[in-house]
Amino acid sequence: MQEADRVALTKQQLEEAVANSKSLDELNGSIEVPENSGFWKTLKTFTGPGILIAVGYMDPGNWITSIAGGSQFKYKLLSVVLISSLIAMLLQSMAAKLGIVSGKDLAQLTRERTSKRMGILLWIIAELAIMATDIAEIIGSGIALELLFNIPLIMGIIITAADVLLLLVLMKLGFRKIEAIVATLVAVILLVFLYEVVLAKPDTLGILNGYVPTHSIYTNHSMLYLSLGIVGATVMPHDLYLGSSISQTRRVDRNDRKDVARAVKFSTIDSNIQLIIAFVVNSLLLILGAALFFGTNSSLGRFVDLFNALSNKQIVGAIASPLLSMLFAVALLSSGQSSTITGTLSGQIIMEGFIRLKMPLWAQRLLTRLLSVTPVLIFAIYYHGSEAKIENLLTMSQVFLSIALPFAIIPLVLFTSDKKIMGEFANKNWVKYTSWFATIVLILLNIYLILQTVGIL
Repeated sequence: MQEADRVALTKQQLEEAVANSKSLDELNGSIEVPENSGFWKTLKTFTGPGILIAVGYMDPGNWITSIAGGSQFKYKLLSVVLISSLIAMLLQSMAAKLGIVSGKDLAQLTRERTSKRMGILLWIIAELAIMATDIAEIIGSGIALELLFNIPLIMGIIITAADVLLLLVLMKLGFRKIEAIVATLVAVILLVFLYEVVLAKPDTLGILNGYVPTHSIYTNHSMLYLSLGIVGATVMPHDLYLGSSISQTRRVDRNDRKDVARAVKFSTIDSNIQLIIAFVVNSLLLILGAALFFGTNSSLGRFVDLFNALSNKQIVGAIASPLLSMLFAVALLSSGQSSTITGTLSGQIIMEGFIRLKMPLWAQRLLTRLLSVTPVLIFAIYYHGSEAKIENLLTMSQVFLSIALPFAIIPLVLFTSDKKIMGEFANKNWVKYTSWFATIVLILLNIYLILQTVGIL
């Protein structure tokens, strides 16, 4: 009996140790925060996680919808980009706060507060959402390599799959190096589209008016459908899991109320600043579509179409050049690569949080990457030579993300509003009601988008 008790106790201790393990254990609390430092020095220390979050809001999945929105309706859908960005800021600040205050990420807390079967179901949905998110990045990166270097799409997808090895190397250098590399890639995207928009000479007054919502968004069927596509491609489930985890990379004393409050404050500022950058990039994409392609009746449903159009003087006029096309491909590759880094991290967070899987980091990240790239590779081989059909997979992925979104948002709002978890940092009433309103609206819009996509409405 004593031996059996000892075995049972050991098993219980092991389960407790796994359950209480830190999110991204090798990175958790790895960055020291200087005490009694000024505002700007403290903000500098906390700056970084937000940029990893922001790349999910400007990934290749957003590009087609944003540019198509501008080409079809000029600047009118800029208001949709603005509203989507404000919702993203609200949700991401809540995700960061959840991780800092509770010391656990969204996946861990969701698993703890559900049954084993429900936990497995939610893990499968979250894992499929990661795969759906990665599809856009993998396809975008693969097509960018094809456009830049004439590398066959299938080979480009395989190369993209291997970039997980880069992440393993970066992990050895420290989390700040990862943040710096992603920030550089985001800067490339921002500068490329800023340059192209300046060349396009858009209507400044039209842009400003575009940020004011109009009733035509609701009355025009095509405009409403594209608006829903922009919203659906903006708020990503995996970013909520990621945000609740990497907010814990800064060392915080959770027994010190002031230290926790400081971490919440500066993490929120960082998140909002970086999401403003994502908002600017998405605005530039739509403005570029409006300035260059509105009224041209050009088909812009694929990355290749956009690449070719930017060098076609009959479509975009005198500014058309191979340089614009190549810069577009460089930005696409930068977007894909920055997004795959964050996608792989999100996959690890979800796997560890939901099923408490502990295995060597290199094996875990390789497994996460293979789960994402395999369906894309199979699809690419089956439809070899048909980029149009392969890019259709991107649309399908956005539909699934719409389905998976409530399974991340609802727990987030519930947990951050729970005083047992958050204490004095629980959502204030205005935050709680606003977040529930945004959640319900997002769910209803996504349901409508799904029904439209499958042809029921």
